[in-house]
Amino acid sequence: MTKKIFCYLILAVIVCSCSTNPYKTTEKVYDQQLKTLENQITSKDPQQIPGVNPLVIDTSYAQQLGIIKDTLSKTGSTSLINGISTEWVGTVNFNLRKPSFVIIHHTAQDSLQQTISTFTKTKTQVSAHYVISENGKVVQMLNDYLRAWHAGNSTWGKTTDLNSCSIGIELDNNGFKPFTEAQIGSLVALLTKLKKDYNIPTQNFLGHADIAPGRKQDPSALFPWKILAEKGFGIWPDEVLEPAPFDFKIEPALRIIGYNTKNLTAAIQAFKLHYIQTDATSTLDRKTIDTIYSIFKKQVQ
Repeated sequence: MTKKIFCYLILAVIVCSCSTNPYKTTEKVYDQQLKTLENQITSKDPQQIPGVNPLVIDTSYAQQLGIIKDTLSKTGSTSLINGISTEWVGTVNFNLRKPSFVIIHHTAQDSLQQTISTFTKTKTQVSAHYVISENGKVVQMLNDYLRAWHAGNSTWGKTTDLNSCSIGIELDNNGFKPFTEAQIGSLVALLTKLKKDYNIPTQNFLGHADIAPGRKQDPSALFPWKILAEKGFGIWPDEVLEPAPFDFKIEPALRIIGYNTKNLTAAIQAFKLHYIQTDATSTLDRKTIDTIYSIFKKQVQ
């Protein structure tokens, strides 16, 4: 009897040793890193932008983030349709995905508070990471690493889901009046921070109209794209335009720049709204062709 019990004990030790998680140490590192990232995306502390006093807006943000955190923390096994179940082994090499585009909008509303009200109602299904008022105040409404709903159905080059890889900035402007000096000053300060934080390429600072030709017209023709380009946020045509070659093709050039050319007329209008501004028609005059050629050359450099 004693010998039998001893055999059972030996068997139990063998079973326990076989069931020990060989990845216990790395799983602990994974959990620690995950906790750090969870704290990072749940932080609502004001970010320092020189000369700007951010507003503090209380919304149901924390409740929404609960969904994100639950998804981040989910581990274990998942059954696939072929009957195989996944096995969980946490890696220690990871971080949050970083945005690679900034998309600029105007709100087409009458005040900062109206826009905040729109972005804090579930039924509107629209949001942005930042809203900048006429007097230069900046309201951050979503962590930079999270996906806002600002771009909608949009494309740029081969990217077909701009919401997943961009930061959306809304400027308090109804679309018919000039943007204020204070507002553009805060925008430049914010863009300076974002470009540094996420190493966003110069050519990836775009307008909503650029990524949704024909569907969107923001920011308006009054937006100072040239000023932004001079400060490193976007590209701008040469002051003296080089004539485009005789065989220069407009449609493939616009497509290479990034525009969706399925509706070529809309793509031309969106391009002119950004780079010519005094004429946002679909007319292909010499200035328009040479401007497209100038931007095309800069984009492929």
